[in-house]
Amino acid sequence: MQNSVDIEHIIFDKVEDFLPLLNSWRASNFKIVFTNGCFDILHVGHVDYLNKAKALGHKLVVGLNTDASVKRLKGPQRPLVAQHSRAIVIASLKFVDAVVLFDEETPLQLITTIVPNVLTKGADYTIENIVGSKFVADKGGEVISIPLVEGFSSSAIIKKMGDNNS
Repeated sequence: MQNSVDIEHIIFDKVEDFLPLLNSWRASNFKIVFTNGCFDILHVGHVDYLNKAKALGHKLVVGLNTDASVKRLKGPQRPLVAQHSRAIVIASLKFVDAVVLFDEETPLQLITTIVPNVLTKGADYTIENIVGSKFVADKGGEVISIPLVEGFSSSAIIKKMGDNNS
């Protein structure tokens, strides 16, 4: 089956490939919002979070952990969904303007390259614990912790699936 997804032009394997688009947004004075995650199993909590993040600016950039990065963070059984598939699903959301993959354990290098106007994470992170918060604040940007939808997490969904197979 041929891949007919037309959103691949907003998926970037390297931040360097994203820079021309980012620079055009900056030239148009768009407020750039950045968040990141594994997004292994997309659920309503992710969708709500990303929608709220987009509302904080004009363009939403999602840093997406590569498969190797997810394995290092979550263990050898993860991710359940391959990085390209995760990127397509995230990029297909109408409020996501770009997806940039990163291979490091944290998105700090990506954040320091993009220099977003707004950096967000879920409310399970304190502002001080958000990677890149000091950098973004020092550059005059905002760091915002977004409330989460209770009861939704990829880990909980995976556990439930495992429990149901016993």
